[in-house]
Amino acid sequence: MILPGAEPFLLSGGEQGVLLIHGFTGVPTELLMMGKYLNKRGCTVLGVRLAGHGTSVEDMCHMTHEDWMDSVRDGYALLSGLTEKIAVIGHSMGGLYALLLSTEVSVSHVVTLAAPIFIAEERGISALPPREIAVGQFVPKARRHLTGVPPVVNNTYRKMPLISVHELLEVIGQVKDSIAKVTSPVLIMHSRIDHTAAPQSAEYIYAHVKSLKKNIIWLENSGHLLPLDADRELVFQKATEFILA
Repeated sequence: MILPGAEPFLLSGGEQGVLLIHGFTGVPTELLMMGKYLNKRGCTVLGVRLAGHGTSVEDMCHMTHEDWMDSVRDGYALLSGLTEKIAVIGHSMGGLYALLLSTEVSVSHVVTLAAPIFIAEERGISALPPREIAVGQFVPKARRHLTGVPPVVNNTYRKMPLISVHELLEVIGQVKDSIAKVTSPVLIMHSRIDHTAAPQSAEYIYAHVKSLKKNIIWLENSGHLLPLDADRELVFQKATEFILA
């Protein structure tokens, strides 16, 4: 059962479609404010829910990175029946899937928000146990206290399945293997004080995509949660300008 407020969302608009992909252990609603901003400027917006997210951590434990990719593909297929062209915006792990999707289908623009090619050391990734030991193991997640956001955003999973962290690392590996196939215009946004996705992740993406049009925008007042944090209006503005230019 999907948690109340964690459902995918569709905002009808014009011929420019935008697919929004949330991050690891997140929910579509984390991108709802961004979706409404884009919709007010004429875009048709779909916020997908990745398999095993917005339900229960036990559900998430049974999902693989390919299940998550299939959720992205399903969202693209739905949106392609409604719009002439599709841009894709992903936050955190969702940014990785935005890059991967652009190597499979026609995407007008890619926007990554704090996409983690490298996990910050303070997240303790070096202490992750091997996959066979990680099964059934969890670590607690700190409660969020964000203001001015939908309530469900502060009530996401209270613990993180370690087996799912291994799946996240698989996604990162896939991006590293295929990033040279990315040719769509790419906008990379990242905070210099991100303590989850190390800032050098943005530089890696910029250096390795083959897009002729690419740019990095550094944020100074936000952490990892770019669509929800202090710079969110700037994030919305720059992403929209990039897609609609």
